Amino acid sequence: MFDVIVVGAGHAGIEAAAAAARMQKKTALITLNVDMMGSMPCNPSVGGPAKGIVVREVDALGGVMPYVADKTALQFKMLNTTKGPGVWSLRVQSDKEEYKKEMKRVLLNMPNLTVIEKAAHSILLDGNKVTGIHCKDGCDIMGKTVVLTTGTYMTSTVLRGHTAISSGPEEQETVNTLSQSLRDAGIQTFRLKTGTPARIYKDTIDFSKADAQPGTNQFLRFSDTTRKEDVLPFDKQKLCYLIYTTPKTHEIIHEHLYDSAMYSGLVKGVGPRYCPSIEDKLVRFADKERHQLFLEPESLSLDTIYIQGFSTSMPIDVQEKMVHSLPGLENCVIKKYAYAIEYDAINPLQMKPNMENKIVENLFTAGQVNGTSGYEEAAGQGIMAGINACLKIDGKEPFILRRDEAYIGVMIDDLCTKGTNEPYRLLTSRAEYRLLLRHDNADQRLLEKGYKLGVIDQKRYDAYLKKMETIQNVKEELANVHIKPSSKIDAYLETLGFESLSRGCSVIDLLKRPKVTIAGLSSIADLDIDEDIANQIEIEIKYEGYIEKAKRDARHLQQMEKVSIPASIDYQSMDNLSLEARQKLSQIQPSTLGQASRISGINPSDIAILALYVKK
Repeated sequence: MFDVIVVGAGHAGIEAAAAAARMQKKTALITLNVDMMGSMPCNPSVGGPAKGIVVREVDALGGVMPYVADKTALQFKMLNTTKGPGVWSLRVQSDKEEYKKEMKRVLLNMPNLTVIEKAAHSILLDGNKVTGIHCKDGCDIMGKTVVLTTGTYMTSTVLRGHTAISSGPEEQETVNTLSQSLRDAGIQTFRLKTGTPARIYKDTIDFSKADAQPGTNQFLRFSDTTRKEDVLPFDKQKLCYLIYTTPKTHEIIHEHLYDSAMYSGLVKGVGPRYCPSIEDKLVRFADKERHQLFLEPESLSLDTIYIQGFSTSMPIDVQEKMVHSLPGLENCVIKKYAYAIEYDAINPLQMKPNMENKIVENLFTAGQVNGTSGYEEAAGQGIMAGINACLKIDGKEPFILRRDEAYIGVMIDDLCTKGTNEPYRLLTSRAEYRLLLRHDNADQRLLEKGYKLGVIDQKRYDAYLKKMETIQNVKEELANVHIKPSSKIDAYLETLGFESLSRGCSVIDLLKRPKVTIAGLSSIADLDIDEDIANQIEIEIKYEGYIEKAKRDARHLQQMEKVSIPASIDYQSMDNLSLEARQKLSQIQPSTLGQASRISGINPSDIAILALYVKK
């Protein structure tokens, strides 16, 4: 008997199992293949726009992905630095083989966690409560809660051209019975599709025809526990390369469009809008003359290059022509051909905000099985599902993050309030309060919560408190440092396009100006401040007005989130509500007035009526 059973050891399953184990629960992690834990079947990277901030949030909740991603990265790059800090995001090019090895080492040595190499066959039920997992070999694993994180392995089919093969990603086993057991229990499933591009032998590519894309030359990291000596030095980091499709590429794709599984009628599931196959790009963006592609290393131990942006479900002979039409790849040799994969996902509208299923009690779901895409989205959901499974066992209130507290909160709220009929991807545009949800302040938003939950240890929490004390002390110091007009300060301001100082002012006042930095003022005011601390203080000072406005807006949201809606409410009997509102409120069963207000099709007058009803 386990407290928590996690099915699947992808990025969601790892975080769910690790969180439960850290919360002192007896945890089982069921995986088809121990050596594939933390596998990266698609893009060999972690982070990116919005996603990188999710990884920072996972770190603030004690997750595994951030540190392992840092330790096994081949390149670090901070994205969107020419824009405001609300969209800055870290991305690392990963060594996919080392990532798996490190994840395996961490999980096999984690207290309270038992890794079990078996195939899940079906869920076990007692009435409407899950009691465990029945395995393919006939054994039963019993548990108080179950977290399903099956990714793209549930009744999955690999599609290429006009052929369909029952298989999981990277020629791994698929599980063909689990989703039927979910449907038998009343859980709705639907088909989704994703894909992956070809892998090319590195030494057969002419990189002189591509533009080199180096990383960022500074110490960057996802985890606050990562030290400088833990990461690959900048001079040893690997290059990525940029190329573009050619008119010949487009001609080949158009000529063979209906040979693609995507357009031949073979694909039934819906593919990802924000990461489409190359043939889908050409159809949807017919006016574009070319599409950018990135050539990315997969591992120091592999001789392959990943063509980012070139996923396809074309037949092998057509793929050969397509790849050889690209600059630098005219004479390349393909090691592994691209394919699409179709799989079963669960309707996320049947999920509560704590990630528990509404139909089957004590069953939690996380990751691509909830209709999302991406390793980072999966990790964020996994850590929340693991935490909430433990809280359910202990009879405690669920842990739910608001939209102004975390991108993880935005994602989960979107899923269980709006649902999805395509692979959901986090974007900065989905967050109303993205200036509050920054890369630099994830620990301020979440680490204390993690400490209270038991997923952050005392040593990490003490280090955080010391950091916050340092920030406060430095702010006070900067407010008291007075800079007088001088040739030095005038010369510095002139380089930034400002006029000379007419009178003295504090460092704080100077930092309110665009482009003025603590590093730039350090020689003038004799400042010696840690770079991370300095960056955070600069953001808080420069964007103080915008941040305060966002906080005011968020407080209005919080008031609506405090108004709970009784689970027993009968929306169909509320004649003053619109018909659409009655239908959608009955289906989604929002837990708060705030959640109800975000349901598509619910208008302000419906919310006003509902608020009066709840108040009465």
